[in-house]
Amino acid sequence: MSPIIYSTTVAAAVGAGLMGGFFFAFSNLVMPSLRRLTPQAGIEAMQVINEVVLNPIFFLGFFGTALLALVLVAVAAMNFAGSGMPWLLAAGIAYLAGVILVTVFFNVPMNNALAAVDPSSAAGAALWADYVDRWTMWNHVRTVGGLVSSGAFILAVRAAA
Repeated sequence: MSPIIYSTTVAAAVGAGLMGGFFFAFSNLVMPSLRRLTPQAGIEAMQVINEVVLNPIFFLGFFGTALLALVLVAVAAMNFAGSGMPWLLAAGIAYLAGVILVTVFFNVPMNNALAAVDPSSAAGAALWADYVDRWTMWNHVRTVGGLVSSGAFILAVRAAA
């Protein structure tokens, strides 16, 4: 593994671990806390969270890691027989599928639906009842995707050492 690929893999491991930890905190602290609130208060809080999370620091961790994962998937695919490359490929796929695709196809559409609802309405309360469970379940998938990816990036570095 070249020094550039090594450094890129270490950065991807840190980024994937950071995002996995971020999602872990949401699944195990934030969402259970919001679940204890009234539907109106939970919706209002989550609407604010969904606005605040769209910031440069979050984007750097989330999309920066995706970019590194994409580059490393390409490197692994072109050099699959190389030391640590199967781990590198698995790590990149775990992040791209388990974090990015799940976010795009599941969590973001649910967030958009929540953003459009009146928190004080009966429709809002009904949406919230379903949202909390489904959003959290898909967030568990993102947690596992990030942490598995981080671990596999670490194993790729170890295998190449």
